[in-house]
Amino acid sequence: MSRNGYGHMVLDDVVGRVREIREDRRRRLAAIRTKKQALAYQRRVRRVIRRACGPRPPKTPLHARIAGVIERRYYRVEKILYESRPGCLVSAHLYVPKGLEGRAPAVLATCGHSDVGKLEPLYQGFCQRLVRSGFVVLIIDPFNQGERDQYHLLAERSAVTNCCHAHNMMGKQLELTGEWFGMWRAWDGIRGLDYLLSRPEVDRTRVGLTGNSGGGTMTTWLWAMEPRFTMAAPSCFVTSFLANLENEIPADCEQYPPGVLGAGLEMADFIIAHAPKPVILLGQNYCFFDRRGLREAYAEVSRFYAVLRAPSESTRLFIGPEPHGFSVHNQEAMVEFFAAHTDTHTQRLRRIDELGVDADVTPAGNTIAGGATPIYELIASRAEELCQARRPLAPAELVDSVRDILHLPERTGTPHYRILRGGTVAGNRIARYAVETERDVRAILHKRMREAAHLHSLDVEPRLSLFLPHVASQQELGDDGLAASMASGSDPFYLLDSRGLGESRPDEAGDFFHPYGMDYMFHGHELLLGGSYLGQRVSDVLRTLDLLVAEGAGKISLYGRGQGALLAAFAALLHEGVASVTLQHAPLSYQAMTQAPLVAWPVAGFPRGVLARFDLPDIYRALGRRLHLVQPWDVMMKPLRGVKLQRALAEARLPAALVR
Repeated sequence: MSRNGYGHMVLDDVVGRVREIREDRRRRLAAIRTKKQALAYQRRVRRVIRRACGPRPPKTPLHARIAGVIERRYYRVEKILYESRPGCLVSAHLYVPKGLEGRAPAVLATCGHSDVGKLEPLYQGFCQRLVRSGFVVLIIDPFNQGERDQYHLLAERSAVTNCCHAHNMMGKQLELTGEWFGMWRAWDGIRGLDYLLSRPEVDRTRVGLTGNSGGGTMTTWLWAMEPRFTMAAPSCFVTSFLANLENEIPADCEQYPPGVLGAGLEMADFIIAHAPKPVILLGQNYCFFDRRGLREAYAEVSRFYAVLRAPSESTRLFIGPEPHGFSVHNQEAMVEFFAAHTDTHTQRLRRIDELGVDADVTPAGNTIAGGATPIYELIASRAEELCQARRPLAPAELVDSVRDILHLPERTGTPHYRILRGGTVAGNRIARYAVETERDVRAILHKRMREAAHLHSLDVEPRLSLFLPHVASQQELGDDGLAASMASGSDPFYLLDSRGLGESRPDEAGDFFHPYGMDYMFHGHELLLGGSYLGQRVSDVLRTLDLLVAEGAGKISLYGRGQGALLAAFAALLHEGVASVTLQHAPLSYQAMTQAPLVAWPVAGFPRGVLARFDLPDIYRALGRRLHLVQPWDVMMKPLRGVKLQRALAEARLPAALVR
């Protein structure tokens, strides 16, 4: 069947929206001429960042302890273990120079995405360069790096063997509770700073912050969140959100702070948040984080510092000659910058003295084995708290909550549609239509036709069936599933690909469910924009239903499978034109997604903060007799049968009669 090249549709739509926001931001920045205006802008930036990061957890006792000491000629390394929140143990190394006379400047070091965490040779290298130059350095293991493998106790863990994939697993479960994984990581750093400043060797007036890649991310976020830092050096992260989007660079879930882009902020604003404190921006000439965006960010930061009348040496840009990484060039530039702002010397090293197997803080080399609570159990507990606190909603309240959680726009008028070229799929003659749901976004509607002559019109019957696929309509027609059986019947039969599915799927040849796929990237950017990618897909369905009703449909039977089942459930609740809804391979609850260590459902189906308001069983109960469930799926997108199905229905408080 002919395709009209919709694979870049979603990307181009998001790029267009981000460009408009950035153009407005540029005008606002250009209008800043006085210190008063700059400080007013800075206060707004801080408010937005504070809101994006969400409420901080309370500070609880660190229970910090030194598990051992490694002696070197010029410094010692203390093995530190502290509790950033109850049950959450953080392993760290504290580098302390020998022969200190008085309090020394300090640096909190944040790790990039290396599985070995603080023992990554490059990260040991910058810590040693700092300690040899007179700095006390605390470097901490992030979640699922170094000694903090959260899935240590699981027998099957192939989905999270890579630390980045593990972060995204944690992140999508946290989204259901309304939290952001970036704040969990940042909180480890904030509590690490608490420990660092408690040390008698440390001068609290000279405290730096640095890290590369994922550590550059946390350096950038922490710099904006935490006023106790006096200088910073993020490496190989700062560019622009737009550059990452245009270059199709998917970020880690902790790199999507919710709502900041929609509020008009860019990465440079996280640096501006604590101007005019000294900052050096580090990058690499061949880094995948676009150097054009880095230079743009530096230009904005340096101009802002100039308006605040900061000394010229307060900001600096250094771009190393290598690909992505904390190369020696960048390390030395960072140390020199920090030394210049703390009145200390610099010590160049020809080689580093790598720590050996005796460097582990915990006996088994793992904090979970050492008694920590895995993050998935902490998430499960928080979700259970939300469930217990959630009150039942009246029908109208539920509808309003769904609209709010999904960020659904008001629907007005009837969408325009285009008649596309038709064809044949799995023996079915198919007509195609592009429904213009908003801006330049089109949902692709397919209709099984009896007559070839009717391919060039849209004649909507009073009674029809509309199917929402798991991934793609054309694929469903060729499968031995619900859509295929419906297509073999006599009722008028339509299928709909909402944005990013079917013909507008951007990476058709790749794995749609890859943890770093384009679908994941679009979801992340909607978080940045303060919206909901799932909500946009539901909106596509609602607008198509509006069109079908306007064209004569009186009774619509809605069907959905997998991801499409989620869309169908929400759409059936919100649209009065749906007479019945059948969900095949639907999840029974979002709550279940938080009670298991691993979840296969893609994050694009997870509404942020949903469990504070409602859950899928609330939707199912509200649909009443209109709803039928067929072969529900579990959290791993596998069929629920027998005892497992009965147990899952009981946990969701749904009647067994709902499933057929």
